[in-house]
Amino acid sequence: MSVRQAGASRARRPIRALARAIRPLAACAAGAGRAARAGRASGPSLAACAALAALVLAGALAAAAELPSDVTQGLPTARLATPPSPHWVWVNDLNFPSMVDGRAHLVDGDTGRYLGALSTGFSFSRLVPAHNGRLLYSPETYFSRGTRGIRTDVVTVYDAATLDVVGEIGIPPKRSSNVPKLGNAALTDDDRFLLVYNFNPGQSVTVVDTSRRTFAAEVGTPGCALVYPTGPRSFFSVCGDGSLLLVELDARGAAAHQERTQPLLEMAHDPVTETAVRRGDTWYFVTMDGQVLPVQAEGRTATAGAGWWLTSAAERQEGWRPGGVQQVALHAGQNHLYAIMHQGSRDTHKDPGKEIWVYDLSSRQRVGRIALRAPATSIQTSTDARPLLFSAFADASDLDVYDAVSGQLLRTVEHVATTPTVLVTP
Repeated sequence: MSVRQAGASRARRPIRALARAIRPLAACAAGAGRAARAGRASGPSLAACAALAALVLAGALAAAAELPSDVTQGLPTARLATPPSPHWVWVNDLNFPSMVDGRAHLVDGDTGRYLGALSTGFSFSRLVPAHNGRLLYSPETYFSRGTRGIRTDVVTVYDAATLDVVGEIGIPPKRSSNVPKLGNAALTDDDRFLLVYNFNPGQSVTVVDTSRRTFAAEVGTPGCALVYPTGPRSFFSVCGDGSLLLVELDARGAAAHQERTQPLLEMAHDPVTETAVRRGDTWYFVTMDGQVLPVQAEGRTATAGAGWWLTSAAERQEGWRPGGVQQVALHAGQNHLYAIMHQGSRDTHKDPGKEIWVYDLSSRQRVGRIALRAPATSIQTSTDARPLLFSAFADASDLDVYDAVSGQLLRTVEHVATTPTVLVTP
């Protein structure tokens, strides 16, 4: 008999004993009921049955006392593959009805199998996987009284194979609580520093040294939000006037150089959203009306390329525009941009869409339209040569999986999350 079987056998002993004891109790109750209906004085009384029930309960409690405190102690721990499959996806869950208990759910897109979950604290944004696939970083917030009390912010480090906690790094209690975005937290390209956006209401970026697993520095970013990596030790934040704050870090994680550009992004007539995606040294921002604005950034330099439209003039007249929480995705190998599209006015830029439009970034032409099974507010693609397209709606609990090339719906994974927001693939 294996350790698991032996533990299960011990755990079942009091249950079997209770089941054996319940049989005469049931017979007693049935006999008392028949006697009462017939008006007979003979047969067991309800009082006698109650006394028997007390004896049964006492026996059950005694049997339960024999149950070992941890029947799984010493059992082998299940392990996930590392590096992870490119077709796995982390469904990050704000858990809006109970924001104190954020969650992250791991799903296999090939099978629809639910692989694991993490509890990730209050106002959770998203997991940040290390580029080598071995660790997961999670900026988290906790309160000493659950929903109130002393606030503690940490970066929890998880083993990607076992989902065990392998480290916890204290950071200033300033982590931004906002609608989850990819830009809330990101690793520098060399994985050395984790960048966490703060808003309290002063804006800054916490820099965590992932090698030493310590808080390294805080970089002030007044008037500028979120983090967009641009190299091994650099990133930018987007400022309110459309300029970019370019930041370079030194070997300790402190700001070695900060420089604010001239306004590069549209913020007045047709504002950009913050849901940009990256290919190489270029970040692609999308405006509320549906214009793509590429920004090429590296270290201390940033330039804006010519913008182009996701829609034709006729489609804009019909009200077609992008929308959602994670409204665009990019597959670098195919050089394709995916956008959630719907019809509505400019103030519907957070609304879900029932179509995904696909664009070739070289020709800037639409090359496909995917009709969705259900509305989507978040999309993500896998990064491999046979990509999957994942789709979720923040007001629903299901995850849809499509072939990213053909647009065919492959499967629906039901009841994955309470409030699915950011989707993250390895």
